[in-house]
Amino acid sequence: MQTDESVVGERSPLMLDRRSRIAEVVRQRGSVRVNELADMFGVTPVTIRNDLAALEREGVLLRDHGGAVALPATSALIAFEQRAGIRLEAKARIGAAAAQFVQPGDTILLDAGTTVVEMVKHLRQRTPLTVVTNALNVVIELRHLSDIQVWMLGGTVNYATFGTLGPLVEQSLGDLVVEKLFLAAESVDSGYGVTDSTIEIAQTKRAMARAARRIILLADSSKWQRRGFIKVLPLESIETIITDTDLPDEERRRIEMAGVQLVLV
Repeated sequence: MQTDESVVGERSPLMLDRRSRIAEVVRQRGSVRVNELADMFGVTPVTIRNDLAALEREGVLLRDHGGAVALPATSALIAFEQRAGIRLEAKARIGAAAAQFVQPGDTILLDAGTTVVEMVKHLRQRTPLTVVTNALNVVIELRHLSDIQVWMLGGTVNYATFGTLGPLVEQSLGDLVVEKLFLAAESVDSGYGVTDSTIEIAQTKRAMARAARRIILLADSSKWQRRGFIKVLPLESIETIITDTDLPDEERRRIEMAGVQLVLV
């Protein structure tokens, strides 16, 4: 029996799980038809089209006539360069504010992300520092600074994030304790917290969170009120959120109710 999206609910775990599985099917097969997916998941073609539209907005796949196709192999690098230029002024302000949370002598963990890398430019007056990171772009930016010890976490390179992922990264993080984690996010929602669409990225972020005494989230307002398929961290586990002033009022209220420090720039 086919179910309708209005029955299961827009934010239901069933919907999130289905979209995650659809994304995996498209990645494995290269292409798939709407009617085939509708039969596979027992929902209407209209629901599948809504799923594919949402997945396309998230940059997971591309729709074509009657179905969807996997992203080309070169799309990850292009997508990264495009993301780096989105809301650049807001990201720069967030990065400058994040650097204020760093004190000389700190050991900090920097996640891979286009917003996190912006704070590196403001660390010159915060040295000496020990920086642990899985981000290739962060390591490149740090070469301009002196009196900084850099630990690069080895693993499988993911060109969508310009970072390393996988068991080797998680194993290394298991042996570390850092003062502060500056966390990036693909999507944030005050109900679900930090989410992602890739299991490996989510697992790496969770390992980072376990290694840190304090978690500081850097996410411009375009990342909010969006939901990935994989839960990374609940909002309550984050000590401080730094974002821009375009954050919706509803999200501001929910963050304050969760007892999380909110910094708007």
